[in-house]
Amino acid sequence: MSRSTEEIINEKLGERFEPQHLAVDNESGSHNVPPGSETHFRVVLVSDRFDGQRLLARHQAVNEVLAEELAGGVHALALHTYTPGEWRDRFGDAPMSPPCLGGKARESSG
Repeated sequence: MSRSTEEIINEKLGERFEPQHLAVDNESGSHNVPPGSETHFRVVLVSDRFDGQRLLARHQAVNEVLAEELAGGVHALALHTYTPGEWRDRFGDAPMSPPCLGGKARESSG
């Protein structure tokens, strides 16, 4: 079974940036694309690898890691990149809830 684009993005960003927080949301359903498309994504990435980097450099680093996906079917990638300190300053010490992995549905499919 082939992996979804969302899974590939999660894996690549996780390996490259060793994030304290990573959320990859497929927003394709809210765009004018066929059902089940994986063309529009929102990424929230918190990593100490961004320390000392300007926003443009962070986005370039993410785009470089995802070059194959961006050259293929991914049409739009909304990036929200933070250092851990920026994340705390902006959102406080409360960690974000982890993304839902599907609960019982995932258990029965695995």
